Amino acid sequence: MAVRIRLKRMGAKKRPFYRIVVADSRAPRDGRFIEEIGYYNPLTEPTTIKVDAEKAQKWLSMGAQPSDTVKVLFAKAGFQKK
Repeated sequence: MAVRIRLKRMGAKKRPFYRIVVADSRAPRDGRFIEEIGYYNPLTEPTTIKVDAEKAQKWLSMGAQPSDTVKVLFAKAGFQKK
């Protein structure tokens, strides 16, 4: 099973916020996921990024691949891969 760490869109029309989730790569964007590990709100000033580093590290060590956007968010949040 190919596992990805990616964003799940939530919120109302034109008022998005995102949950950072671990999901099977074949699942739909807003569909089933395995675990929620954080959130991202681009509408606040400054943007809000919260990542549970312990859970993220666990999934990365098990082989989960972050999406390109999540890689950028991890860098902005100061999360370091070990």
